[in-house]
Amino acid sequence: MRKSIIFGRTLRAVFPGTDLVSHGLLLRAGFVRQLAAGLFSYLPLAKRSPDKISIVLLEEMKACGGQKLSVPVVHPADVWERLGRYRSPGPEPFQLRDRRGGAWSWR
Repeated sequence: MRKSIIFGRTLRAVFPGTDLVSHGLLLRAGFVRQLAAGLFSYLPLAKRSPDKISIVLLEEMKACGGQKLSVPVVHPADVWERLGRYRSPGPEPFQLRDRRGGAWSWR
């Protein structure tokens, strides 16, 4: 793929808000763009690396008989209650209620 057609451009400017050298280099090289404080978007150059790693992992899992699985990030609160972890000490889970009043939790 030609660099001239990839979405995102390299920048010459050094961003004043970057504390880490690596952060500034990723911004300047066109790997990421900052949306808001702590929120970044992967641009195509940065997206390629995790995609390639995923392909290698899938090949290795298939070779040893493993299977890929996808689970939701948000779970019903009753799952956490059955496990006895809904009220456990630790970082506060993200909780929300659906339109019917059902509780959902994310940890």
